[in-house]
Amino acid sequence: MIDPQGQANKWIKNMEKQNNLVVVKLNNANFVRSLENAVQFGTPLLLENVGEELDPVLEPLLQKQIYKQAGVNYLRIGDATVEYSDEFRFFITTRLRNPHYLPEVSV
Repeated sequence: MIDPQGQANKWIKNMEKQNNLVVVKLNNANFVRSLENAVQFGTPLLLENVGEELDPVLEPLLQKQIYKQAGVNYLRIGDATVEYSDEFRFFITTRLRNPHYLPEVSV
């Protein structure tokens, strides 16, 4: 979401408060670990204040490269393979007013 005034951030935080929303930024040291945990345990994750370029570790998630093995859904994030929970929700916000993203991010 394009959110120069921060209203979407507040709305998402309020909407997902009871679901234990995890809020991270790309420059957080534990960003990848938080992402893995959210995907595995089905907690919503808000990635806030992103620029025009996203971390390549997000690519499998954005392209929904989920595969099934022994009846369980998995997703590869970086070097780790984690179970994919259907309860997982992913939100991305930016404060940029007119960002230019690649087509796979814009969808």
